[in-house]
Amino acid sequence: MQVNIHYAKTHLSKLIEQAENGEEVIVARNGKPVVTLKPVPQKKLKKRSILGAGIGKIWISDDFNSPATNKEIEDLFYNGDREFFE
Repeated sequence: MQVNIHYAKTHLSKLIEQAENGEEVIVARNGKPVVTLKPVPQKKLKKRSILGAGIGKIWISDDFNSPATNKEIEDLFYNGDREFFE
């Protein structure tokens, strides 16, 4: 649809609504197109994390902090160098 500037000033809200609904709206001066109304693309909202959403999906071994496990980690990553733990 093409409208003149006077009509656009008078009916701007209606023209914006039409542009939001996908209709091409062209505003003309003296019959010559000068601007096009089009909607601004909306950003998708990020999904918010929900507290407790991981319940039942994650588990931790009962011996995660046992001396044997700690010794194994120490041997794997620190080559038995006790300096990191003191």
